[in-house]
Amino acid sequence: MASLQASALGLLPTSTSSSCCSSRKINAAIHVPKLPKAPFSVPKIPTTRKLIDELNNIRVDGLTSTIPVLQNINFTTTPFVDDIKAQNSIAFATTQLYSLLEAVADRVEMHANIGKQRDNWNTLFLNSINMITLTAATMAGVAAIGGAGMPLLALKLSSTLLYSAATGMLLVMNKIQPSQLAEEQRNATRLFKQLQSQIETMLALGATTKEDVKDVMERVLALDRAYPLPLLGAMLDKFPAKFEPATWWPSHQVLRKKTRSHERKQRGNNGWSEELEVEMRDIVEVVKRKDGKDYERLGNLVLKINKILSISGPLLTGIAAVGSACVGNGSWAAIVAVAAGALATTANAFQHGGQVGMVFEMYRNNGGFFQLLQETIEATLDEGDLEKRENGELFEMKVASQLGRSLSQLRELARKSTSYRLDGTAIDEFASKLF
Repeated sequence: MASLQASALGLLPTSTSSSCCSSRKINAAIHVPKLPKAPFSVPKIPTTRKLIDELNNIRVDGLTSTIPVLQNINFTTTPFVDDIKAQNSIAFATTQLYSLLEAVADRVEMHANIGKQRDNWNTLFLNSINMITLTAATMAGVAAIGGAGMPLLALKLSSTLLYSAATGMLLVMNKIQPSQLAEEQRNATRLFKQLQSQIETMLALGATTKEDVKDVMERVLALDRAYPLPLLGAMLDKFPAKFEPATWWPSHQVLRKKTRSHERKQRGNNGWSEELEVEMRDIVEVVKRKDGKDYERLGNLVLKINKILSISGPLLTGIAAVGSACVGNGSWAAIVAVAAGALATTANAFQHGGQVGMVFEMYRNNGGFFQLLQETIEATLDEGDLEKRENGELFEMKVASQLGRSLSQLRELARKSTSYRLDGTAIDEFASKLF
């Protein structure tokens, strides 16, 4: 113990003052006073509503100043949020219109291709049936001239079989009316192209809405119903009881078109006047009494002719088949076989070569055009609010272009209609100069 103390003393410096300082430093390092624990709490962040309540009450020079802007803020429906919702709605409607545009373009291609196919049907059926009928008539005539034994039987059998085949093919051809089918597809192609251009115009102008999408969808479905693609189960009746115009627009379609923001408006009357309304009513009367009635008369006439020819062709080939089977039993059988075959060829050539079914469908389409024009004008005039109508000058220009007339010719036609109506006579002029 003494040796340890001596060694420790030997390690200490000789100066007493430095030893005292070192001792004080060591004591200071060892005896560190403990700091008192001070309570520390994180201030709570005020909520948004409390923050705005505090901002609403600001004291300036001892007075309370309230911020009125922050008092009536609706955090769920602000103008900024409404703008975002409106933009999203427009964007979604635009996307839907692009989808419908693709579907319409596809339908245009489908109807065009099927129209060409069915036009080929008409040509191929017509040529084939006429060649079969003429061949059968030739065989019946040859058999009547000098046939005997087995050659006579062969000619009679061949002629009868050919006439029977022609009868069956004529029944099918007259049932489906390929020329009318082709005209249906041509009309569908034209109307779908028209709808396609209207959709493209909507997209180019922008600001599309859900109502635009719904209207386009209804028009697409109405066209599908008016001009079906399949034959079995969905084919239109080719021989209705009476002539009816084609209808390719929705039955519940709202024809009153509201004036859009991009259309030019006039203050007060939106381009409409009393004279223009009277003019449009006079045009409707001319369309109804002249154009519509005339196409109804022609449609019923063509329908009767087509029915007679559709019955005559198969009936004549059937009679010729019976006559050819009786060749050799008398001169009358050969005469019946050859004459009936020639008449059947003539009737078939007149019906399908002249495309009577196509003419009937053309009249149906024209009648539908005038009916749509009439309904559009009447629905527009029935709208009492002028601002909800289409611009009057623009509407007049559209009617004139659809009827193939200039604005001055359209007004002159309305004046003639008024004068004839006052005189109690019917006008002698058609509204349309196109067809």
